[in-house]
Amino acid sequence: MPSAGIAPRRVVQLTALLAMLVFFATQLVGAVLPNVPLFIAASACGLALDLFLQHKQPGLLSLLGKIRLDVTVRQLFRDMLIMVGLLRIEGINPLHEQAPLTVGLLLFYLVHFACQAAAILVRRSRQLPFVTRNIDASALRLSDAPPRLFARQHGRRLLRLAAPVTAGLLITAATKDAVWGGAGLAISLLIGIGGTAHLASWMLPRKRVANEATALRWLDTWLADYKPTVGMYFSGGNSSAYQANMWLSTLAALDGKPIILLRERFMVQKLEATDVPIVCLPKVAHLMRMEHSTLKVLLHPANSGKTSQVLRIPSIKHAFINHGESDKLSSCNPYAKAYDEVWVAGPAARERYQLADIGVEDKDVVEVGRPQLAPIRPYAGVPTGALGGAGDEHFTTVLYAPTWEGWDGNPGNTSVILAGENIVRELLADPKVRLLYKPHPMTGSVDPRAGRANDRIRAMIAEANTKRTGDRPGPEAAAELTRCADELNRLTSTHFRPSADEIERMKLQGAPDGDRAAAVVAATTAWESAYWASLPLWEHQIITGPRPAIFTCFNQADVLISDVSSVVSDYLTSEKPYAVANTSGLTEEEFRSGFPTVRAATILTPEAEGVPELLEAVRDPEKDTLAAARAELKVHLLGPSDPPSLVRFNQAAQDLCRKADERRARMATRLSDEIPTQREARDAAEEMELESGSPEPEETATV
Repeated sequence: MPSAGIAPRRVVQLTALLAMLVFFATQLVGAVLPNVPLFIAASACGLALDLFLQHKQPGLLSLLGKIRLDVTVRQLFRDMLIMVGLLRIEGINPLHEQAPLTVGLLLFYLVHFACQAAAILVRRSRQLPFVTRNIDASALRLSDAPPRLFARQHGRRLLRLAAPVTAGLLITAATKDAVWGGAGLAISLLIGIGGTAHLASWMLPRKRVANEATALRWLDTWLADYKPTVGMYFSGGNSSAYQANMWLSTLAALDGKPIILLRERFMVQKLEATDVPIVCLPKVAHLMRMEHSTLKVLLHPANSGKTSQVLRIPSIKHAFINHGESDKLSSCNPYAKAYDEVWVAGPAARERYQLADIGVEDKDVVEVGRPQLAPIRPYAGVPTGALGGAGDEHFTTVLYAPTWEGWDGNPGNTSVILAGENIVRELLADPKVRLLYKPHPMTGSVDPRAGRANDRIRAMIAEANTKRTGDRPGPEAAAELTRCADELNRLTSTHFRPSADEIERMKLQGAPDGDRAAAVVAATTAWESAYWASLPLWEHQIITGPRPAIFTCFNQADVLISDVSSVVSDYLTSEKPYAVANTSGLTEEEFRSGFPTVRAATILTPEAEGVPELLEAVRDPEKDTLAAARAELKVHLLGPSDPPSLVRFNQAAQDLCRKADERRARMATRLSDEIPTQREARDAAEEMELESGSPEPEETATV
């Protein structure tokens, strides 16, 4: 379990820090006595440990930096003790042998600090005020990055260059021959001076990227040429990229010229494969330049602290599209009233906003459906899946996809803690069930109990698989999966060399070649088919990570078990049976009344009561009494199927674009009316001044 490894890991980290301090103390004792073997061993081991931790535990060493014991201080202290040791060792002349070594060591640190200064200058010169992707930015003189050892890894650089110095000085301590120390210093100085000179060449015009003013002028020109109309605005942390990724295909399918606006530089690489141009504008002052572009509408899949900054642009209309709908309070955030419109899937969300009474007016709510749900296949009747182990019986594939625990501590958020193990135990007890377990990726991130329960569930599934046997796909299935994975990775992943920086990635991720989006869709479909074909049809599966996507799991499942979340709303588009675990403490009547998405569901108790009846309803249509309710609830939650959701979404975007155009026209008319009025007022004031006999400014000056 994850929590079980925390204590041992901390023990190892504390042991490493203690060992470093022990080596320093031992080095000091060996230098003062002097004890040459002890002195050499402690000095070498201290440097080796520092090098190891720089590679394996850089975060641990950052803690030392907080107490002013960073890598430079540690190496200076280590070298100082070495010089003290050489001074104490008999047979080494302090004046003729150690003095040159001391001067050489001072030169070594001078070169190190010069290299560090050059690295800072180069890094600053290679940071543009924005980051782009899917845009040809070659006019900005983009170039490959300098070696990261000299440009960005000052700690590793110092220790690696110090290795020859330390080795030479320690050999001098052992042999009392200063030539070895001089040789080590010479090697490090030559490498340091050469690396610094090579690094400084990035400041020359042929390698130097455009400055900020030139880059911003280029961005204005590109925006004027591209003429974006509808964009998606997103800001968030490392784990929130999925909120934007789910809308990429929808944005690409809209009429007009789409664009994606980001605020965090790291997020540029977090977005999945797309041909839509991406522009990251970290500073508010640069973001405000969008006011003078042709951009008319921005779509917002999430609220963030930086959202208020872009809402200040009056020439752009803003629509909140969310990243999923559920009956949770988070789907009715009061922040939504800051947008011009709130786009929802169907009538249920409209009612939800009105019942929440948070200031969102009904006229500003637009029903657009859920365009992403197109890949979900509709209900095809009683499952006729893989043959099980009992003659002509078939497995019933159950997808258990609980959500995470949330931030508010509500026990009804996730079923994992109170009901997860009971539900899985009931499912595994049925020999005709094949379980697909797909927990939310943030399970256990807030409440450790959820993480521990998740680990126990996974252990239960693994144990159950050991008790099943059956045919497995041949090696050709695994080979096909590998081939499809390689092709999909080739299309969706950009491989950068280790030294690549932001500018080099911009250079490599220029304008896409051909219709890459269509190729990605085809490759994804092929990978998903190969993935399921590579798995035994009788084996339970634990599915984590972004692939296979949840919608693909929907198509494999005959029935879903989940919590109150957007997963339920999305699954309803298939109209297949589903169940929701009630761990809220409410009665079933209160639960159905309070959460519309569960009105057509089988309600499971924390003890998993209701699982056998659910499975019977899936296997026998005559016992499925909720089929009509699911069809009705689907329309209530997601809106009508005709016209398709993407058509309605696109129409909503075009309507909002027209509203933006109308506002711009009104502002232009108002401005043109105000300018003559101001001119007339100024002329009238001048006439009144002349009629009153007031002297001209020149006359007053003469007087």
